[in-house]
Amino acid sequence: MFKEFKEFAMRGNVVDMAVGIIIGAAFGTIVKSLVADIIMPPIGLLLGNIDFANLFVVLKQG
Repeated sequence: MFKEFKEFAMRGNVVDMAVGIIIGAAFGTIVKSLVADIIMPPIGLLLGNIDFANLFVVLKQG
């Protein structure tokens, strides 16, 4: 059973998908940090020292 799983896991498609998921998660973290730490502070400063951390809109209750 372990041998069959190892053969399945070592196929190119599964490994490629795992690498894609890891890269996607890392890219999402980089974009979130870029927006929160680089882009939004100057915009908040230009708009009168607004802190966007607690500013949100509820789209759907529940």
